[in-house]
Amino acid sequence: VLLFSTGHGPEHVPIAAHTDRRLADFKAKLGAVMTDLAHQIVRDGEGASKFIAIHVGGAASRRAARKIGLSIANSPLVKTAIGGSDPNWGRIIAAIGKAGENADRDRIRICFGDTIVATDGGPADHDEPALIAYMRGTEVAIAIDVGVGRGRATVWTCDLTKGYIDINTGYRS
Repeated sequence: VLLFSTGHGPEHVPIAAHTDRRLADFKAKLGAVMTDLAHQIVRDGEGASKFIAIHVGGAASRRAARKIGLSIANSPLVKTAIGGSDPNWGRIIAAIGKAGENADRDRIRICFGDTIVATDGGPADHDEPALIAYMRGTEVAIAIDVGVGRGRATVWTCDLTKGYIDINTGYRS
């Protein structure tokens, strides 16, 4: 996406800094458009059937939270589990470990939607049938707290399904 501002509009008022308060409305609307485009790209993934929002908190920094979120989002094991409506939090733990960032295994908390599936480093009691019903939906939110700080980030991805395999084995380049 390219965005240009030439300053040659008929009623252009010069703005010297990106912190100018007159930009607040523009920034908010541009942010909404960019978020919508990002969501559309995720939803349009090859063979995708679910939109997944991964919210990471409790990380050492924003950068660490983003790295953990991307590790989870890019994990084929996590993506296929969600594609199969399986709330497999062990795969999320593995992806957290693979990120190489600090996490306190005894303080990790994982939720699928509003359901806590792991807390204090172990499984949490929950209503499994209700959780499976949630996982069958087209939108899945995962919230993770890694218990070491205040860093937060959100990453979006889609599931990995047999449709992806069919699409990518159905042609030759």
